[in-house]
Amino acid sequence: MPSRILLMARELNLGGSERQMTETARFLDRARFDPRVGCFLPAGLRGEELRAAGVPVVHFPIHSYKSASAISGARQLIRYIRDEKIDLVHTFDYPLNVFAIPVARWFTNAIAVSSQRFHREITPKGYLKLLQMSDRVADAVVVNCDFLRRHMVEEQHVPARKVHVCHNGIDLSFFRASEKVERAAFTIGAVCALRPEKGLPVLLDAFGQVRSLVPGMKLAIVGSGPELEGLQAQARKLGIFEDCVFQPATSQIPTWLQTMDIFVLPSLSEAFSNALMEAMACGCCVVASKVGGNPELVQPEKTGLLFESATVRDLAAALKRLIENPVLRRDLAAAGQRLIHENYSAECAATRMGEIYARLLGSSPTRATYR
Repeated sequence: MPSRILLMARELNLGGSERQMTETARFLDRARFDPRVGCFLPAGLRGEELRAAGVPVVHFPIHSYKSASAISGARQLIRYIRDEKIDLVHTFDYPLNVFAIPVARWFTNAIAVSSQRFHREITPKGYLKLLQMSDRVADAVVVNCDFLRRHMVEEQHVPARKVHVCHNGIDLSFFRASEKVERAAFTIGAVCALRPEKGLPVLLDAFGQVRSLVPGMKLAIVGSGPELEGLQAQARKLGIFEDCVFQPATSQIPTWLQTMDIFVLPSLSEAFSNALMEAMACGCCVVASKVGGNPELVQPEKTGLLFESATVRDLAAALKRLIENPVLRRDLAAAGQRLIHENYSAECAATRMGEIYARLLGSSPTRATYR
C-alpha cells in the first residue's frame, strides 16, 4: 500500500515554495506514495493545479497563531493525521514549519519533515527561535541546495544526518523555448518578487549604462511587491522609465521569458532559484549574482555568467559582453537549457524527494505504525 504523505504550506498561490510543493505532489510516484496537501488558505493557482491533478486539498482554517483558530486548527490536524493514517508530514514554508512540525511530532506517529528554502537572514525575526525549535523537533530538514545544507549545519547547528538535499525541479512541459515568439526589441529581463533582497536597483543602474548599445533596448521586470514604487521612481530618475516594462506577477511566466534575450537574477540573497531554472529552460542567456545557490546552476563561461552581488559595474560589464557577443550569448543559453532539461525536471525532483521519504520511512520502524 502506498505511504500516505501530507504536504503543507500556508497558501496555494504563486510563491516558489508553493510551486515546489505542488510539483512534488503532482509528480510523486503514485505506486509508492499517496500525496495530499494541507494549507491555511486554499484559494489560488496552485490549489487549482492540485485539484486538476487529483490531489486532495485539506483546509485548516487558521487565521492567526495568537487566536483560538490555532488551537482548533491543531486539533483538526491531529485528527486528520490519525484518521487518514498519514505516514509522513512535510512542511514547505516557515509558518508551517513552526506550527505543523511540533503538532505532528508530539501528538501523532507521523514522521515530521520540515523545509528550509532560503537563507534565514531574511526570515521575519519573530520566527527565528521558533524555527530553531522546529529544527530540533523535526525528524529531518529538506533543503534545496548545497549552500543551504552548509548554512543549516554550520550556522544553524542542525545535525548533518538530519539535513537532506533535494534540488528544485520545474515542469518542462510548461517552461520551454519557443521559436514562434517574435521579439519586438532586444530585451533584458528579470522575474521575481519585488522585495529588497532581490537587488533590482542594481539591475536598473546597470541597464542605464548599457541601454544605448542596442537601439530600442527594453528592460522587463515581471513581478509584484513592495519595491515597485521605488523602482519606478529610480527608473524615472535615471531617465530610463520609457524603456522599462513593469509587469505585475502573472501565471504566464514562460511567455515573458521567451521574449527575453538576457535574464538577470541580481539577488543579494538567494538559495536555489526557480526563476533562474525557468529562464534557462526557456532558452534565456542568464546572468546571476554570485550568492547562495546561484553558482550551483550558473557555471561561469559554461551555462551563464556570474557577477559580484550589489556591484553595478560588474553587472554592466557582463551585460555589455553578452550584448556585443551574440555567439557567446547563444552558446551559454543552449548549455543552460541542456543543464536544466537533463537534471532539473519536476519528475527528477519528485524522484529525489521520494527517495528521501523512503529512507525516512524505512529507518523509523517505531514511527508511522498505522498499518
